[in-house]
This record gives sequence, C-alpha cells and structure tokens, in this order.
Amino acid sequence: MTEQLSEQPGWSRRQIAYYRARAAEYDSAYGERMHLPQLAKTLDELPIRGDVLELACGTGQWTRLLADRAQSLTALDAAPEMLDIARARMHGTTTRFIGADVFSWEPDRQYDTVFFAFWLSHVPPVEMEAFWDLLRWALAPGGCVVFLDDSPAKAEIEDLAVEMDVPTVRRRLADGTQHHAVKVFRDPAGITRQLNDLGWGAQVGQLDPYHLAGIARPRDHA
Repeated sequence: MTEQLSEQPGWSRRQIAYYRARAAEYDSAYGERMHLPQLAKTLDELPIRGDVLELACGTGQWTRLLADRAQSLTALDAAPEMLDIARARMHGTTTRFIGADVFSWEPDRQYDTVFFAFWLSHVPPVEMEAFWDLLRWALAPGGCVVFLDDSPAKAEIEDLAVEMDVPTVRRRLADGTQHHAVKVFRDPAGITRQLNDLGWGAQVGQLDPYHLAGIARPRDHA
C-alpha cells in the first residue's frame, strides 16, 4: 500500500466517541429507522462469498447474517463497546474481531469480499480516495466490495450540520448527551461516478426510497 490513511483527526475521534456512547442503544435504530428483515433479504442477491471482511460491524447485526455466507469472517470496529456486544452475539462462531479505526488501519491479509452496511456515508469526502485505496489493497484478486447505505432521502429526518469542514449529523442519546458523526448522503449516480474516477467498476442502485446497495470491483485486479 503506497499511501497510508491519515492520522486520526478530530472528526474521527468525535465519531468514535459517539458510537462508543451509543453502543447500548444502537440496536434500537433497526426498529425505529430501518426495517432490518427487509434489508437483510438483499444479502441473498449480493455476491458475498469466501473470506469476508466486515468494516464497522457495530453490534454484529449484519455480522450474524454474513456468517452463513462466509468461508471465514473477520469483523472490525473502532468502538470496544460495540465489539463486546458483537462478540456476545457471535458467541460459538469462529468470527475474528479486530478493534481498530479503519482510517488508520492496515489489513494483514486479503479477502474475497469486503462488506459494510451504513458506513460509506460516514466516510468524509476528504478520505474517499484513501479509503478506497485501502479496500483495493484488502481485496484478493477477483474480489469485490459490497455495501448498503442511506440514500439522500434520509436527510429529511436528520439534524445536519458542518463541523470541521466535514458534513455531520447531530444525534442525541437517551441520556440527553449530544454527539456528532460524519454523514455524507451520496446518491447512486454520484457514487458510481466517483468510484469510476478512482478506478473502480461499480453497480449502485436504490433498494427503496431510503436505502441503496452497491457492488464495486477494482478495474486493475485480475
């Protein structure tokens, strides 16, 4: 890998702090903001196979769904509290967990599939090129990236702001504390165009008015 990701900046520290604080109530989002069973059906139509790396695994909601599709499964997250819940959810499986900030992490092996759900929108514009360089390095020849995320329509229900020149969302937790996380709403055409410019072939489409799915393969991989 010729270019390392940047050292952890302020926006990343704040984002990690938010997810650490939110871990205990994180799963409620799947009941309040999205319909997990309906979204989970999408996995059956996506090319998830072989040795799988899941980025930003959170509490393991998607990890448990990936397990049946993977020959081996590695799940990464920067929040120890999230990983504790994910480990408990995956108890009895051979899932490998890694605690690391993806923006300063380097993989120690390659994978057939890299998967992330509702993470791309937490990657700020300034990190997109380095992030996708990391994904290229993490993929084995013939591998692909698979992702799910919010569509721009979700902006209607968010409290958006700009902090440290990065698009963010303000979130309030049950204890009343307010936190900030990066939130960049990208539409399928915009993601496809940007990935094409970065050397990827991508298919990105709407799942429903509020969610999208994408598959991306580096054009320089055999």
